[in-house]
Order: sequence, then structure tokens, then C-alpha cells
Amino acid sequence: MTDRALPPQARSGSWIDALSARLTGRTRRWGHALLLALGPVLASLLITGLILLALGVDPLSYYGYVLRRGLLSPTGLEATLTRMGPLLLISAGLIVSFRAGIWNLGGDGQFLLGAVFSIAAATALPDTVSPSWVLLLCLILGAALGALWSVIPALLRAYQGVNEIITTLMMTFLGTSLANVMVKLVFLDPETSVPQTRTLPVADRLPRLFDTTVSSGLLLGLIAVLVVHLMMTRTAFGLRLRVVGANARAALHAGLPVPRLTIAVFALSAGLAGLGGATEVLGIQGNVRADWNPAYSLGVIPLVFLARFNGYATIAFVFLFSILSIGAESAARRMGVPNYFTFVVVAVLLIVLALAEYIDQRRRQNHGKGS
Repeated sequence: MTDRALPPQARSGSWIDALSARLTGRTRRWGHALLLALGPVLASLLITGLILLALGVDPLSYYGYVLRRGLLSPTGLEATLTRMGPLLLISAGLIVSFRAGIWNLGGDGQFLLGAVFSIAAATALPDTVSPSWVLLLCLILGAALGALWSVIPALLRAYQGVNEIITTLMMTFLGTSLANVMVKLVFLDPETSVPQTRTLPVADRLPRLFDTTVSSGLLLGLIAVLVVHLMMTRTAFGLRLRVVGANARAALHAGLPVPRLTIAVFALSAGLAGLGGATEVLGIQGNVRADWNPAYSLGVIPLVFLARFNGYATIAFVFLFSILSIGAESAARRMGVPNYFTFVVVAVLLIVLALAEYIDQRRRQNHGKGS
């Protein structure tokens, strides 16, 4: 009997059953993804809470204070949103590289070089140049310096097959050292006793949003993450990068220009990291001090993995991390917890994330064998 011969109630019932089954499957997948994303976060907070107890600090008071200072107070919320700008730009670069199967771990060096050269150019350009043009040129310069610093790892990976984890980490060490040398010897402000670059006046920095202290770098970061997400999921170029990331040999046999795509990935990822450094100093810091290294890139890596390389989820996790980092800075002064305890939380989060991934992979393998 065909569907046309069935009564309308039976036909509608079959549609309802099919829709219900589809929604149930989709709900199960979303629930599984949500568990894999939020489960490691909650577990890491529990583990670090036990560490705080061992240090003699009430974890509930600590987390409550962090939440109040990083989210619930107007000044704290503005600082959190401002912190998100450079973090989102670095995250966008990591999404590109990780989806393409490339481990760009040199983000901190690219970030610092972009910051140092952009602020040096901003303070050196003559007053006759419009401040808007100065900011635009310096943002481009920061992105270009970040991309330039990835050329050696890119060429070695593309044409020699050298592991980029090693080369990008080595370039990070060289990049942070070069940035400090440039601050102390080349771009040093002679009018200050502290080794730092010249300071860009507040009026000449990136504009604020909506009469608040939130830097417009937040807007740049949001745009970068959304554009990267759409590029990787909706364009032919993004599809090529994902194919290369899934199986580089198969992509090469399929006729894709793997070396050129590899270089393009390095340039995009490192350029966004350099742009993050330029955004940080042109919108927030105003100068670069010697030995300054916030290590944003290493802190953002687990967030991108938690988000499963999804741009929308990355924004949410970066927001959570910004709340934690801003609140922890205040808690360090108020409760005596070291300021770097935020990185302890991130390190625990990375370990728990690895364990969760391992357990999920074993579960899928056992499920495949059982079916």
C-alpha cells in the first residue's frame, strides 16, 4: 500500500514519527557535544577547588569573588569584554590552523612581534598623518609581522615535511627574545626609567564602544572569528583546508596544491595572532614593556579544542576564560591566591579535556565493535 492510499491520519503520523526520531537523534548529538564541552570545565573547576582547599582558601568564596569582579560589576564586565578582543583574534587563527591539521604553537612570538612593531610605528609616524590611518596601517603591520614570522615553519612543513610543532615553538622562543631586544635597544623610550616603548596617547588609541571603556578590538575579534567560521564551513577554500587537515596525502593525490595551502594556513593563523598583538597595544596597553609576555596563545589553545573548532562556541569559551582571568587578577590581590592560578586552571582543563577525548574515542570504538 502506498502513502497516497493511507488515511490522512496515518500519513501525518508517519511524518510525526519521522520528525520525532530526527529531533531525538539531533537532541542526543547536541547533548553529547554539550557534555563533552561543559564536562571538562566543571571537572577542572572541581579539581582546582580541591587545590584551593589544600592551600587554605575557600573555593566557593574564590570563585564567587572571581564571578563578581569579572562579570557582575560594570567595570569588571567592561574589562572582560576588552580582554576578549586579542584572545578572539588568536582563537580565529588557531581555528584555521587546527582545522587544516597544522599545529601553529608559535602564537605568542607572533603576538609579541606584532605588538612591538605596531606600537613602535604608531608612536613614530608624524602627527600630520590622520590617527585613523595610523591605526589602520599599524594593524596591518602587526598582522604582516605575525605572518612573516611563520614563513620558516611554513616552508619547512610545506616542502620538507618538518614537524611544525618543533619549529613554531622554536620560533616562539626566538620571537619573544627578539621582541625584548627591540624594546630595550631599538624602540626604547629615553624619557622613562623603565625599559619600554614610547606610549601612544589614549586619545589616539582604538576607539571605545558605546561610551564605555570597552576597546573596539572586541569588535575586530568577533568579526574575525565569525568570518573564519564561515570561511571554514561554507567556502570551497575552507573545504580544501579541511581536506588537507583530514588526509594530506589524499589531498595531494586529488590534485590539491598542498604546499601552497599549507603556507596560506600559516600566514592566516600567524597574521591573526600578530593582529591580536597589535590590537592589544593599540587599544589597551598603549606601550610594550621589556619582558612582557601575557602568553595568551597557550591559554587559548584548550578553549579552541573545547569548542571543537566551532567559532560560535569559541566566543562563549573565550568569554568564560576572560571572566576567569580578570576576576583572578582581583582575587590575587584580595584573597592572596597567586595571579598565575588562572593558568593552573587552564592546565588542569587541558588534562581533563585530553582524558575526556580519550574516553569518548574508546566509547566510539567499543560502540562500533558492538554494532
